[in-house]
Amino acid sequence: MKNRHPRSTLYQKLAIDLAIAALTAWGAFAMRLGLPIPKLYQRSEMAYILLSLGIKALVVFGFSLHKQSWRSIGVRDLTRLGRAVGIFTLLSFTAAFLLSPYYRIPRSIPLIDGLLLLTCWGAARLLVRLFLEGHVRRKGKGHNKRVLVIGAGDAGTMIVREMLRHPESCLTPVGFLDDDPTKQNTTFVGYPVFGPVKRLASVVRANSVDEILIAIPSVMGDAIRSILEAAREADVPARIIPAIWEVLSGKVSISSIRDVEVEDILNREPVRLDLDEIAGYITDRAVLVTGAGGSIGSEIVRQILPFEPRKIILLGRGENSLFQIEQELRNTHHFRSLSVVVADVRNRERLRRVFETHSPQVVFHAAAHKHVPLMEDNPEEAILNNVFGTKNLAELALEHNMEVFVNISTDKAVNPTSVMGASKRVAEMVVSGASERAKPGTAFVSVRFGNVLGSRGSVIPTFKEQIRRGGPVTVTHPEMTRYFMTIPEAAQLVLQAGGMKRNGSVFVLDMGKPVKIIDLATDLIRLSGFEPGTDIDIVFTGIRPGEKLFEELLTAEEGTEASRFKKIFTARNSCSTEDFPDLMQQLRQAAENEDGNKIRELLGKIIPQCLINGAVE
Repeated sequence: MKNRHPRSTLYQKLAIDLAIAALTAWGAFAMRLGLPIPKLYQRSEMAYILLSLGIKALVVFGFSLHKQSWRSIGVRDLTRLGRAVGIFTLLSFTAAFLLSPYYRIPRSIPLIDGLLLLTCWGAARLLVRLFLEGHVRRKGKGHNKRVLVIGAGDAGTMIVREMLRHPESCLTPVGFLDDDPTKQNTTFVGYPVFGPVKRLASVVRANSVDEILIAIPSVMGDAIRSILEAAREADVPARIIPAIWEVLSGKVSISSIRDVEVEDILNREPVRLDLDEIAGYITDRAVLVTGAGGSIGSEIVRQILPFEPRKIILLGRGENSLFQIEQELRNTHHFRSLSVVVADVRNRERLRRVFETHSPQVVFHAAAHKHVPLMEDNPEEAILNNVFGTKNLAELALEHNMEVFVNISTDKAVNPTSVMGASKRVAEMVVSGASERAKPGTAFVSVRFGNVLGSRGSVIPTFKEQIRRGGPVTVTHPEMTRYFMTIPEAAQLVLQAGGMKRNGSVFVLDMGKPVKIIDLATDLIRLSGFEPGTDIDIVFTGIRPGEKLFEELLTAEEGTEASRFKKIFTARNSCSTEDFPDLMQQLRQAAENEDGNKIRELLGKIIPQCLINGAVE
């Protein structure tokens, strides 16, 4: 049935089904009455065959059985087949009963016919699938990769079924490894579980394994690291199936398999959200996302889609990135209630028109300048964008009776040593000040977290580009550490923090353990198929202006209070000084005059223990 016109294949399958349908009707009489059929029943036999054939044709078309793909027939297809045969049996039994005054049709005939029909229709489909799979496998013989699957859970068994269903992928499973004692010495999908993961090297050698496939989407990063090290020692490549949501949604397929990324090694316990709480402030609301074309902003947009907002307003300065997220939402997610606004958060009057036109009820403020060295050279831009852009939004949100305002902040705002970090700390103060004027029931909050893996300008894309060029990979200091989380995790926790509605709070996300940048570089080089120091060199360049050796999530004065979510804490936020409004006015003037020295001096006065240019203010 391969390489034929679709309509021709359709007719072939229909003809096979109807031929089987006629044979099973005759077979039911033969099994019930024996051969030859007694003359007393021959007239009834012909009537029943014609009647059942008509009913079978109806269920074939009614359940679209002739449109099933026999080469990829699966459990769902066979379940549909069973329902169709059940309907046929019921209809034929009713018809035979109604015709009983005119024809001698034993009551068991429709039941026998139904059982034969289910068996023969199912067998025909499975035989065609087995034939086609065997044909493709024989055709590709010698090119197949023998795959050892790590994890015999849902994801592992799903992907093995996909390999069997799609032999053209040239992936042949040989078995599983799994640390669960109850799964060892058993078989799944017909393939054995050889034992725990620690047996990887011996199983690879004994079974001529060509590739390792990690199929444990919820596994932590340390476990992935140990599997990769074992695979490296066994001299076999390893790939992975990512994301627990793909398993839950049944979307694990051959196309899900990808190379292991450094994000997998740093993977942590999945975020567990209070979906009802998030839905309570997003569902049927108009949501404004600033910086919507950026890494965090665009992911926040994706994360809020399942909560069915009434409208999403995408606001940003970069038209290309806004266009990309707009096209993704319309074409991939099929979300139509969109408004795209090209605007600068520094332009207060432009923002005012946006609020008047779209009446947003929830704001996620992700627009910001975030590159530390660039903002050291352009401090006025950091102040005008990060501080006064936030001030514009917060004040307009107050004027228009916003429900929830979430400001995206950074760990660099803690004891800042850079203009960028200090500007984000002042932005937190601005949002805190707005919260004091907010009406009851509304919430103005900030969410503070560290580096986000894969975000624009972050260290991983930089390292990847350096590796692509052949090195060297540049690291500022051998002891430099940073906190990391993935983009989806950061966006999910931002949504959850907004739902907590603790007005005036600065939420601090649990960033886990800090990671040495040198370890990150080493892992990335190895994942790229090279050996650090041999194929790709690592060079230390020294700490850049405004950078810290390590980041902090809290000041010494703040401390934290636990929330009901174990990954979200509340900073006991220090209040701004009485002369804060006057200092803010001076800061704006200094930024407009492009007076970098004055900007640094004023930041030192606004923020306690601010260390910029080597002086504690």
